[in-house]
Amino acid sequence: MTDHRQHDSHRDILHPGARLRALMQAGTVVAPGAFNALVARAVARAGFSACYISGGATANVAGYPDVGLITLTEITRTIREISDASGLPVIADADTGFGEVECAIRTVVEYERAGAAALHVEDQVFPKRCGHLDGKEIISAQAMADKISAMVQHRLSPAFVIIARTDAKAIEGLDGTIRRANLYREAGADVIFPEGLADAGEFKAFAHASPGHSLANMTEFGKTKHINAAEFSALGYSIVIFPLSMMRIAMNAVEEGLACLKQHGSVESMLTKMQTREDLYSLMGYTPGSQWNFPRTFR
Repeated sequence: MTDHRQHDSHRDILHPGARLRALMQAGTVVAPGAFNALVARAVARAGFSACYISGGATANVAGYPDVGLITLTEITRTIREISDASGLPVIADADTGFGEVECAIRTVVEYERAGAAALHVEDQVFPKRCGHLDGKEIISAQAMADKISAMVQHRLSPAFVIIARTDAKAIEGLDGTIRRANLYREAGADVIFPEGLADAGEFKAFAHASPGHSLANMTEFGKTKHINAAEFSALGYSIVIFPLSMMRIAMNAVEEGLACLKQHGSVESMLTKMQTREDLYSLMGYTPGSQWNFPRTFR
C-alpha cells in the first residue's frame, strides 16, 4: 500500500531506519541483543553497527516470562534509553503488535517516536509464546497481511523498517512459512523474519523461495542449530540477531558471583572477572570531577 503523505527528505536521510537500510545494502548487519542502555553502549563500543531489543529479554529483566506481558509504554522506554545511549540503529521486538490492527498502528508510531530504526511484528495468536517453544498458534495469513499493510501505511517516515516475523514453521512447515513470507512482502514488509528454522539447509531454501531482505535469529538452546554470522551472510540474510546471548552470559556470571558470595562471604576471588570502576567510567564517558554531558558518543 502506498503512503501518500508528504515527508521531509532531509529528515528521512537522517532517520535511523535510513541508516539501517544503508547498512543492509552494504552487507549483513549483525545486531547483538542489548537488554539495557549500558549493554547497548558496550555493543556500540565493541564496533557493532546496530543493536537489537528482544521482547523476551525485556520481559525477563522485568521479572516476567516471554508471554506478552510487557506493555507498550515499558518497551518504548527501553527503546528510547538504548537508542540514546548507543547511537546505533535499533531493531525492536514488537511481539504481536500489542493487539489488533488499531493497536499495531499505534505501536509503529510509538516505536518510531521512541527512536527505533525498525520493528518486527509476528503472526502468533496472543498470548504469544517464545518462538522456539512448541504449542504456538498463528493468526490467518490474511489477517497478518492486513496488520502489516496498516503499519506500513501509518509509519511516520517511509525510512522506518517494518519486519514481518512468521512463526508458521512449526505449524504449516517450511512451505507454509514461504507462502506467508511472500504474502507479507506483498503487503509491504521490508524484511521477513522466518522464526524457528532448523539448519542452514532450511535457511537457504527459504532465502531462495522468498527473495528479498530477510532476518535470521541465532538464539542459543532453541530449534536452530548454531550458524555463525558469516555463514548467514553467505546464505543471503541481511540481518542476523543474537537476541539473548549477552543476557545469558551476564546472568551466568551473576549466579556464579552470588554462589561465591554465599559460600565465602566475599567476592574478592572474583575481582579479576569484574568490570573495573575505571572501565565502567570509560564506557559511560564519565570523568570524575568534571561535568557529565548527556552524550551522543557513538553518533
